[in-house]
Amino acid sequence: MLSRVISIPRRQVRGLVSAVHSSCQVFADAIPEVSETKKLEMDKLYKTIELEVRGHDPAVLKSYKWFASEAARKLDILVSKTWEPPKVYDRRTLLKSVHIYKKHRVQYEMRTYFTVIQLKYMTGSTADTYLEYIQRNLPEGVAMKVTKHAIEKVPDHIQAPTARPATEESETDKT
Repeated sequence: MLSRVISIPRRQVRGLVSAVHSSCQVFADAIPEVSETKKLEMDKLYKTIELEVRGHDPAVLKSYKWFASEAARKLDILVSKTWEPPKVYDRRTLLKSVHIYKKHRVQYEMRTYFTVIQLKYMTGSTADTYLEYIQRNLPEGVAMKVTKHAIEKVPDHIQAPTARPATEESETDKT
């Protein structure tokens, strides 16, 4: 293996170092500082996430269900249950000929298979990472619908009902 040694005079090296230092300072000034509110921001919590996967080939869906379940297991995500809703048949009857021969028809059928995977108790960052990974590896001809059920704090304007004091007598009791 051949290597070449390049000699650079010292004054050029000093010039390069100062140029690199000044460009790094420009980039450091361009980076915004993270405020305290961003650091204290809480991650979202999801009670359940449902993945509905649909396609026309049941073998591909079965393989993808195994892949998604194994990826969840590796990330310590709880897969509560998986199920397969009934398939949907879409039948179309068309004429064989464009203009005549109404008696001669052909019937086409498309079958759509479904698989639902339910995941429980995830944080927002874990959910984003997992969903991006499995969506990037979605097979050809397969569609996915994701439904997230978040856990949220009760708003401040909603207050718990206050109980009436027991010592007061109502107007109807006095008469």
